[in-house]
Amino acid sequence: MKAYTIPAVYRLTILSILLLIIGSGCSSTRGLDKNQVLVRKITIKGIDHQFTEAAVNYVDKQQQPNNWLNLQLYYTFSKKGKKNYGEAPSILDSNLVEYSRLQMERYIQNRGYLKAKIADSIIIKKQKAELVFTAVEGPMFRIRKITDSIADKNIKKLYDNNRNKISQISPGARFDTDSLAHDRDELYLLMKRNGYFDFYRQYVNYNVDSTFNNNVVDITMTVDNPPGKTSHPIYTINNTQISISRSNGRSTGKADTIQVDSQFRFVDFSHRFKPRTVIDYTFQRKGQLYNIDQQTLTTTRLSELNVFRNVPNPTYEKLPDSSNRINTKIDIVPLKQMSDRVEGEVLFSGGRFGYNIGNTFTNRNLFKQAAILQVKFNWSILFDNGQSIQNQELRGGVNLIYPRILTPFNFPLLGKFGVPHTTFSSNYSLFFQKDLVKRESFINSVTYDFFETARKQHTITPISIEFSRGILDPAARDTLLKQNRLSYVKLIGRTTFTTGSQYTFQYNALELNSYKNFTYFRGSLDVGGNFLNLASNIFNTPKDADNQRKIFGYTFSQYAKTELDLRIYRTLGGERQFVFRFNPGIGVPYGNSNELIFEKNFYTGGANDIRAWLPRTLGPGQFNRASYGTDTSTRAGLKYLDQFGEIKMIANAEYRYKLADNFFGAKLKGAIFMDAGNVWRLGKKVENPGGEFRFDNILQSTAIGIGTGLRFDLGFFIFRLDAALKFKDPQFSGADQWVLIKHGDELFKSGSFKEAYLKANATGVDKDGKIMGDSYNFMQLNFGIGLPF
Repeated sequence: MKAYTIPAVYRLTILSILLLIIGSGCSSTRGLDKNQVLVRKITIKGIDHQFTEAAVNYVDKQQQPNNWLNLQLYYTFSKKGKKNYGEAPSILDSNLVEYSRLQMERYIQNRGYLKAKIADSIIIKKQKAELVFTAVEGPMFRIRKITDSIADKNIKKLYDNNRNKISQISPGARFDTDSLAHDRDELYLLMKRNGYFDFYRQYVNYNVDSTFNNNVVDITMTVDNPPGKTSHPIYTINNTQISISRSNGRSTGKADTIQVDSQFRFVDFSHRFKPRTVIDYTFQRKGQLYNIDQQTLTTTRLSELNVFRNVPNPTYEKLPDSSNRINTKIDIVPLKQMSDRVEGEVLFSGGRFGYNIGNTFTNRNLFKQAAILQVKFNWSILFDNGQSIQNQELRGGVNLIYPRILTPFNFPLLGKFGVPHTTFSSNYSLFFQKDLVKRESFINSVTYDFFETARKQHTITPISIEFSRGILDPAARDTLLKQNRLSYVKLIGRTTFTTGSQYTFQYNALELNSYKNFTYFRGSLDVGGNFLNLASNIFNTPKDADNQRKIFGYTFSQYAKTELDLRIYRTLGGERQFVFRFNPGIGVPYGNSNELIFEKNFYTGGANDIRAWLPRTLGPGQFNRASYGTDTSTRAGLKYLDQFGEIKMIANAEYRYKLADNFFGAKLKGAIFMDAGNVWRLGKKVENPGGEFRFDNILQSTAIGIGTGLRFDLGFFIFRLDAALKFKDPQFSGADQWVLIKHGDELFKSGSFKEAYLKANATGVDKDGKIMGDSYNFMQLNFGIGLPF
């Protein structure tokens, strides 16, 4: 249900802290001795622009200019290095400058400028130094001819068949030692994928001849045989022993020992696993050539089962005969089977307080098959000014997750690109809101998820059964009916159930934590009620007063809902990144329904889409709560109604950058963002005037928010603080929509605009005659775990 506002004094205090962190103005040399000089700038001249940014990295780390914030944190908190905060100042050291010059010169020469020379100079002003590196690159050398000398004819044949796939060097290309290193690594992996267990990178060497006068080089690649041998041996997989220790890592006591087949021997000291659990995800089979990719695939998939604490690479033992076979041993340490996690938080919001308590019990290895059982309970409660309960919600759920696809018929494992799952889920929710409604829902489903490729993931829910019921407070019902909000009464106060199916496709989810250039896509389709509609027509079931068919005494819902999430990520060098996101969706009731199920509607606002608005407080369209009228008791009764729609369009643009490497043990990163969008109703609704979707009114009914934020990156999770400002508010008309431009002078104080808004949204007066109601908040602070998208 609807969220609440944070008092302005809290918002102003936290924003001041945020600005203090970002905008402090301390001197960068205040911590230096008189004889010390701080390196503040590096200038590189004469180097090809495509190599300039990389060349800077060859300057010694202790001579790299400090990040300003890192330096201030060091001066303020580290007490001259006694504590590990921020970053020690980069003190000028002429020996390190010379070392940096040599490293940079070698780097340029390795990029094909074999005659390149670099000179350095130092400019000092007021204890601040600028390092200047000036290059004379000379001619760029290109590759004239490439030959190879491979003693083993089988390797020669394998290389010739795959050269075009693995090689980055070619005649006419710029000479580059990185390309030679790439080719060596690719040839090494090619050997390891084709049975050459004993092959090492050291067998591959390159001879470069640059003695010509035409700025060209000849390259000869040589692949040597092992000492004393005429060829490299090829190995095949023989027997495999899988050993599982106890969760403390010890392999003591009696073990469950099973000879599964001619290849696998299973030894379990924990007595907790069936052999199939591990063997299904062991991809190295007896008689196959040794393949390093199958080795990596095995350790990766076993780790993804989430029941093992440590899955190291297998160890191998060559058979003492001349058969070139190897035995494999996989030693695994399991996690503790049972765990219980209690979570809680205290909420302070708009003069109210509350708490949220959750508990999750996990059994990681049910039925000895790595099936994960999760039992979750959550209770949240919010008190109204410390006197009575404003709202509370109780949620409980049970999930049983199998690491394979379970169907009545045989189904392939589908484990090459990721562990597939079958999830049986049952969830119950009971929500109570004071003087408005009590709603409960019960959802049961079976879901399959699997990877088509490493980048393409499918999630299919063939059956989902949902029952929901709402009981309206009689006084609230009368208030809603007086406001002609009959459809809202039916929406939140009716009892309904449906059966449906869902499908979700994701692309490139594996890249979401990287700084690469990539596009992420997620699309979902949710369809419900069609089977029940067919059954009701076949059996001619009765209808209710609204001419909707019933089954088992309840009406059922028919609908189709789809949502897309498209994101474009672009790296800007280092840890700087630009992200654009477009997130539309639409839900359409049809057949036996004229309204979506309440929980199927779209909402906006909150920490992950339009951050300048609280969740469920924006839209639909240009809807303004002033349409409730002037009666304060009516307005008080409608104060906490959710704002929702059947159509959603959200767009976000965010620039992310790094501020400091060590901010009290975390990387401190920043963001600047703009959010735009809204939700709309499918058609005109009496209860939401101006809330319908129209193509000729999209711009006028779109909200815009802008802001900045901090991200505290601890590695295993990110803590986020965003401050967002309303820039364009569609509930107003004309120029008044541009609230930050027209009324920005009231950002941190009250004026005619805020006073008029409070009067229009009044819900009564207190004992001192002061108007009570919703005040207008330009700024919203959002706290969250993880990135918004």
